[in-house]
Amino acid sequence: MKTVVSIAILAVILSCKEENPAPVTIPDCIRQVIDTLKKEVVWNPPAKIYRYDYKGQEVYYVPARCCDIPSVAIANCDTLCAPDGGFTGKGDGRCPDFAKDAKNPVLVWQDERTK
Repeated sequence: MKTVVSIAILAVILSCKEENPAPVTIPDCIRQVIDTLKKEVVWNPPAKIYRYDYKGQEVYYVPARCCDIPSVAIANCDTLCAPDGGFTGKGDGRCPDFAKDAKNPVLVWQDERTK
């Protein structure tokens, strides 16, 4: 019985593959964002940064941390837009199709600190 369970567990582990591995290199400007977030009070939920393909470019997305604070999408080390969040929940309106058109999400960083 132990052998059957061990084989089943091994089969599950081997069948699991990471569909979107994290990028090997993170731009310096995104590393600076991470460093800044590490200096802030721990967010609830924890701060995260995702990488997406959006309209032919690599975009880093920092979800809104709370309430009326907008999210941020960064492309080529410049703020592209606030896709969502803010007072209306719809961001700044500069990329209203982000949720629909952003593809291949990869979690690049997550704050592992606790309060």
